[in-house]
Amino acid sequence: MLDLQRKSYIVEAELIGTTEIPPLKETFEQLQNCGETFIGYYIDNKLAGAVSYKREAGTLDIHRVMVHPDFFRRGIAAKLIKHIEAHEKNTSKTIVSTGAANLPAVRLYEKLGFLRQEDAIVGNEIVIANFIKRNDIG
Repeated sequence: MLDLQRKSYIVEAELIGTTEIPPLKETFEQLQNCGETFIGYYIDNKLAGAVSYKREAGTLDIHRVMVHPDFFRRGIAAKLIKHIEAHEKNTSKTIVSTGAANLPAVRLYEKLGFLRQEDAIVGNEIVIANFIKRNDIG
């Protein structure tokens, strides 16, 4: 999982213009103890993608969306997000964030029905695009 994370997020780092993003600095122990639920997507017994999330107080909070660069443009990220939305019922909203300059991710979230909220600036002036999707409970 850590290898997938690094390969996936190095692409985002290139898109947003900095390697100062937490997933690139995370250790195996930090990843193992993050408290998130992970779902993997395999192609020919190779981990092609994964998503992680936490469910808290009626909110489905997507923390990581990762696709190995060898498997880009196959709809893996969309399939993973749709999977967790279908299986994590009874939530009032789903939230996710990405680097604002990561246009492929921004377009994906918009295509999946997420609405962009106010951007945030973190760390060394990294602009983060925040998204929300209101869910039908029940």
